[in-house]
Amino acid sequence: MTPVLSKRAFKIHGMDCAEEIAVLKREVGPLVGGETNLAFDLLNAKMIVSEGASASSEAILKAVAGTGMKAEPWRENTESRPKKSGRQKLQLALTILSGGLTALAFGLHVWISGGWHAALGAEGVGQVHAVPWFSRGAYLGAMIAACWFIAPKAWLSARRLRPDMNLLMVVAIVGAIGIGEWFEAATVAFLFAVSNALEGWSLSRARRAVEALMDLTPTLVQLVKDGGTVPVRPEEVPVGARFQLKPGERVPLDGKVLQGSSSLNQAPITGESMPVSKSPGEEVFAGSINGDGALVVECSKPASDTVLARIIRMVGEASSKRAASEQWVDRFARIYTPVVMVLAILVALIPPLLLGGAWADWFYRALVLLVIACPCALVISTPVSIVAGLASAARHGVLVKGGMYLEAPARLKAIAFDKTGTLTEGHPSVVQVVPLNGHTEQELLRVAGAMESQSDHPLARAIVAYVKAQGVAFTPAQDFQSLQGKGATASLDGRAHWLGSHRFLEEQDAETPEIHAQLESLESDGRTVVAFGMERTLIGFLALADAVRPTSASTLQSLREAGVEHLVLLTGDNAGTAQAVGRQVGLTEIQAELLPEDKVKAVEALVERYGQVAMIGDGVNDAPAMARASLGIAMGAMGSDAAIETADIALMNDDLTRLPWLIHHSRRTLQVIRQNITFALAVKAAFVILTLVGHASLWSAIAADMGASLLVIFNGLRLLRR
Repeated sequence: MTPVLSKRAFKIHGMDCAEEIAVLKREVGPLVGGETNLAFDLLNAKMIVSEGASASSEAILKAVAGTGMKAEPWRENTESRPKKSGRQKLQLALTILSGGLTALAFGLHVWISGGWHAALGAEGVGQVHAVPWFSRGAYLGAMIAACWFIAPKAWLSARRLRPDMNLLMVVAIVGAIGIGEWFEAATVAFLFAVSNALEGWSLSRARRAVEALMDLTPTLVQLVKDGGTVPVRPEEVPVGARFQLKPGERVPLDGKVLQGSSSLNQAPITGESMPVSKSPGEEVFAGSINGDGALVVECSKPASDTVLARIIRMVGEASSKRAASEQWVDRFARIYTPVVMVLAILVALIPPLLLGGAWADWFYRALVLLVIACPCALVISTPVSIVAGLASAARHGVLVKGGMYLEAPARLKAIAFDKTGTLTEGHPSVVQVVPLNGHTEQELLRVAGAMESQSDHPLARAIVAYVKAQGVAFTPAQDFQSLQGKGATASLDGRAHWLGSHRFLEEQDAETPEIHAQLESLESDGRTVVAFGMERTLIGFLALADAVRPTSASTLQSLREAGVEHLVLLTGDNAGTAQAVGRQVGLTEIQAELLPEDKVKAVEALVERYGQVAMIGDGVNDAPAMARASLGIAMGAMGSDAAIETADIALMNDDLTRLPWLIHHSRRTLQVIRQNITFALAVKAAFVILTLVGHASLWSAIAADMGASLLVIFNGLRLLRR
């Protein structure tokens, strides 16, 4: 009995797109007990074989080698930094070479023939040698360059009797050469190579997102040891060890505060819009940014299991789940390719053998059938429409990273929104000024500006910016001293002044029951209160909040009118703030205080419930949820690199009003694509019938195919109109 092996992972060289995943599933799946025992991390070119698989590693390596790819056992250090694929660089170079050689060959042919009409007229059956030998050589070089990575896949498809788009393209190219259509053969090969190169480019962008995530943690930890600190690598720090965190430093590991107090910017991890105060006993997350206090932290998790490390893993895993989806054209080719090839063979053989037909006549009809069956119009119809749709979207400030993502908005049933930086502006600002005890608003702002100008805290910067915007002049306070986790004191006009939180105000015993109730109400609505006083007198307070974008409410209403009825708010911020924002924008379904893995679970539940779901956010903490959603959308101008790279679509101007526009644009693009495909197939069907009854000539077939190609191109280019 063969022993059951534990879970194994393999590095797959050459796995650069979803098509390779499909091939690996077909070849390796039967060895390991089915495709369900395989998992793929496309970002890291990683294949994972589940524990239930009994096949030996040697057999798996051999099966992968049979696909033209190469596998080796996974080593953890290979995951540390994704590297740009050398295969991808070669693919890009070959695609450029193919386009250049095709243009050179056609240009030379036109020059020698005296015009492009004469050049195209020199091609066709019986005129194979009418094309100059050097043009034929350049065309052949262009086709070899374009098919360098396509031909092995086509050969594997033919050997396994599983026709796919690669085999369809190779057959079309060879058929075009056989009837003397050198220019058409080279052009089809080049266009297909371009589509493959674009897919590889998209993957490299996603891989760079993983690097951006990794850069959030420092490379060294200041480990507390023997009364001092020793710098060590994060992966060498054991659970329970203590490390020191200085002001302004990023947190290297998850842990619990032992000594000190400070405020931490947790926005990269949890999405909190405001800095969070930390004191002994409270948790900190790797990737957060320490404020102005020094901390001693006890490590609670190894480097491989921090919240940030799990984010990195989830991005790869969630992306691979979507990456295995097959394109419609590939599925169609499984039927179209064998049917066309068999039909051409039957047309060439059966009438002469069984009905006494002339061999030359029926071979000619078979060639006509091959020409009209050439998928030029069909292949071009979708890419041209997609490119035009992508260009139009870019003009409107929407970066869409591929055709499948341009089509997806048309089918959305639900959209999940992050709060901070998405529905809100993403930074604190003063929303209310309340002077008290006989002081004017001008006096309160002068004191606020004088004191906060001495601090580098995010709230202080927001207050100073507001004071300056109101045109209030101030002189910086003297003897400024920060009180960690509470507030600060300073001297202004020779008198002692102070500022602080609501808790600090209570400690000063400077509030009345009415003021206490007012502050409690503000804080329950997600406001952060900063009080200012002079000696024992309360001058007043400022309320700050992450303001809702002016367009948020109207955008959500437009989305409902566009047919997206299920709108959900998912945020790491506190419930009070989330509810307050929800009320302002008209959202009733709200989930708050979510960690990144909680957001992923929430999105998975939405996908299970509604099918097609988009997630829109701007932070690192949103990246796994965006990757798990049917469609990930990032706020491009303010969004983190990881969110932008992980997302399928980025709103480059942070303009939420582009969302309803994008849905309508996507539906229009789909409509044009359906028109093109229907027209291309209808032309081919008509010529198949005409060919069989003997009323189609080779030149009419070529003219129809080229005409159909031009018509679908022009129809697709309509999407460029504003």
